[in-house]
Amino acid sequence: QVQLVESGGGLVQAGGSLRLSCAASGRTFSNYFMGWFRQAPGKEREFVAHINWSGDNTYYRDSVKGRFTISRDNANNTVYLQMNTLKPEDTAVYYCAARRVGVATYESWGQGTQVTVSS
Repeated sequence: QVQLVESGGGLVQAGGSLRLSCAASGRTFSNYFMGWFRQAPGKEREFVAHINWSGDNTYYRDSVKGRFTISRDNANNTVYLQMNTLKPEDTAVYYCAARRVGVATYESWGQGTQVTVSS
């Protein structure tokens, strides 16, 4: 399985921006479909966005559409989540995840990075 390490979280005021990174190692990165998830205190983990192996197909949850952008750099084994116009309700631990092309469930998860948006 691929190993994942997130970075880029922090504290930001409402309306601000952050870019999360997820570095992958251990397997051929381009064989993996990548996703971002988040978990707020007291809530279940929820899907945020995903991107296919080539980067030309993305999908977002409705509440982040137009504000968040997922992208990937297969040459550097990294997936990104650019988050703009952040809102307090975006506060959560953000996780990246990977699954092999053709596999239905995510197989590898990072340790998470905290994003806190103050009002």
